[in-house]
Amino acid sequence: MENDGNVRLRAARIAAGYSTQETLAKAVGVAVRQVRRWESSNPPWPKGTAARKLTEVLGQDLEQLGFTRPAGVPDQRSAHSRELPRTQGVVTVPVPGLTLQPATVAEDFAGITRRHRRLYWTVTPATLHPTVVAHATLGCALLTETAGVTRRTVAAALAETFLLAGRIEFFDGREPDSARETWTRALQAAGQADNHLLGAAILAHMAFVPGWTGDRQAAMERMTAARTYARRGPASAELLAWLDAVEAECETRCGHTQTALTLLGHAQDVLATPSEHTSPEWLDWFSPVRLAAFTGHTQLAAGHLPQARQTLLKVLDALEPSEDKQRTVVLGDLAAVEVADRNPEKACEYAVAALDQLCATWYATGMDRIREVRRALTPWQHEHCVRDLDDRLYGWETTVSALGR
Repeated sequence: MENDGNVRLRAARIAAGYSTQETLAKAVGVAVRQVRRWESSNPPWPKGTAARKLTEVLGQDLEQLGFTRPAGVPDQRSAHSRELPRTQGVVTVPVPGLTLQPATVAEDFAGITRRHRRLYWTVTPATLHPTVVAHATLGCALLTETAGVTRRTVAAALAETFLLAGRIEFFDGREPDSARETWTRALQAAGQADNHLLGAAILAHMAFVPGWTGDRQAAMERMTAARTYARRGPASAELLAWLDAVEAECETRCGHTQTALTLLGHAQDVLATPSEHTSPEWLDWFSPVRLAAFTGHTQLAAGHLPQARQTLLKVLDALEPSEDKQRTVVLGDLAAVEVADRNPEKACEYAVAALDQLCATWYATGMDRIREVRRALTPWQHEHCVRDLDDRLYGWETTVSALGR
């Protein structure tokens, strides 16, 4: 054994994200003095529960952690522990005995995840999506090469990466089946990280899939699960209000607009109440302005046209320059308000403005809004304003954008 102690155990501890002996002792459930003995130049052979927990949190067997097996102690390692990594879906399981990555890999991987999150708002979906998926593949591989705190950090970033990939598939690409599968993988990764708030966010996103097709029961089951995970939090006011908004969106699409308006009113009350918990940094898709956008859409669906117009105009004025995707949706909803109010010229004006925005920042959800408006304009399809809208809607640039992204 080296004179400076059990360097193998110390290196494995640091690689797993336990920077001090105290943090490892807490994870294994032993006293700090026990970890000191293990890291000494003549470490005693760990026994019982402590031995099992130590190999579990560090991802290596005892002999690879620098311990010498006493005479007469059998080798309990199974053949499985010496096999190559196996997968459960796409979330991989760490295998004792593999070389561990340094603890710095967690922050490096998570840093790229954060940058992808910002890029989502401006980069073309077809360009960003392959990069995000490739990053997720890397994360799955890193799960087999990390342990302890490092592994949980990688798993949380992986869950967020899969969540983003699913958002692109659902909101930007209109691929609900792909999104559902991707969000299932996100939920697996969140489980590996034991991150309840990410679990709540993923489950709420999964509610969109049945909610948008009118399957209210399936949507509500997923929302119940999302709220259960949020209670394990601690959840911020913003996250709880967003859950109300998601459920309201599902209720609106299932024809229960009064229930949706009640949920949105509750969300406003939640945001108005001071909260001791801060929002996770990945919750960048929600704000009071976004809540107002949800409200305006539901007011429109409920036939409350003056209220919807007023709400949506305020949202349009309040949106930040970076919120181009949301701007397209709001313009589409304003166009729908004017159609319902039998004002085709104004409706076409908003629809054309939305198409202008789509040429700069493609968003399938925004295009869906415009197509719904055009169908509603059928009674006025021979009017010049509607024909002009058709010229834009079926122009080369818009058509290629719709089919190529």
